[in-house]
Amino acid sequence: MQRTITGTTGPGRAAGRTARTGPPRRTDARRPQPGAAARHRERERVTRYWFAERLLLALSGQRPVHWMIGHTLADAYERLAALAQGTPLRPPPPGRAPFVWRCDEFRPRPGVIEAFARIASGDRVQALAFRLEQGPDERWRCAAVELGGDRA
Repeated sequence: MQRTITGTTGPGRAAGRTARTGPPRRTDARRPQPGAAARHRERERVTRYWFAERLLLALSGQRPVHWMIGHTLADAYERLAALAQGTPLRPPPPGRAPFVWRCDEFRPRPGVIEAFARIASGDRVQALAFRLEQGPDERWRCAAVELGGDRA
């Protein structure tokens, strides 16, 4: 739909130009909120959530551990592989897949993030703590993982 603007509409605007109009905008509180998919995409941009999701997938058996090889330092990868053999975050039967409920961080110094996540699976919540270190190439890598008291 187009309409013609007949007068000047403000400084520097020409009279008689055409403008596109759309449906009236909602300005009340009933505006639809972003869905779960949009929230998930927003979380993926945050480093700690990105790593928490990937560690969860490896520890729940949904992805192979070698999927994390380029994102972990050698010692952490070896312990992660040993820990993942028991799939400690596998959902209890007939539970739904575990998910990162919340993840927070502490930055003790530049280039280091100590993060902790709450992993929800059915009616239980487990703790996942991990340390991220930024290398000379500016990439973040997982340097340590702890799961429910087990160090990896």
